Amino acid sequence: MFQIRVHGRGGQGVVTTAELLSVAAFAEGRYAQAFPTFGSERTGAPVVGYCRIDDLPIRSHEPVGKPDAVLIQDATLLHQVDVFDGLDTDGYLLINTSRDLAALGLADYVQRFARDRVMTVPASELALKHLGRPLPGAVLLGAFAALTGEVDVASVNKAIRERFSGSVAAGNVAAADEAYDHVRAQLEERVRAQAD
Repeated sequence: MFQIRVHGRGGQGVVTTAELLSVAAFAEGRYAQAFPTFGSERTGAPVVGYCRIDDLPIRSHEPVGKPDAVLIQDATLLHQVDVFDGLDTDGYLLINTSRDLAALGLADYVQRFARDRVMTVPASELALKHLGRPLPGAVLLGAFAALTGEVDVASVNKAIRERFSGSVAAGNVAAADEAYDHVRAQLEERVRAQAD
């Protein structure tokens, strides 16, 4: 079972992000579930969404305590909430930011992870470019597909098109595709740097 935790703030679509990921996995013939927890439902309050993906039926329904991947939609949560709780060193970490890990104060912390499992992506900026609004959720799923390979970006795009229509769907798909390409390019660059 692959377990994902999505951290963000109310109004960022954390619940939608987890749901889209579960729909993408389901489109690939896998079992999936998504659900949120709310500390407070007001706009701007920290919100956590959970998603589980498996090839077998999923019986667990409690919050994800030991995630295989953590997606952070709002980098300001990094030093306010324990977003890394339960994440092992072989887990994946994806952060929505245009800043580097050192600027986020995470350079030392992420040393314990494999280099190809920690990634930043400017998801809000890509959403703003393609949608006109800084909504990072669907964009992060394109990056997630590239980073983990747990779902295919085509399945993410299918889930986006099922949830949204018209220009909103097209903008989210374009942004998710660009995030996918962004992460693939970073991973390839890291491979080249290791070979040198």
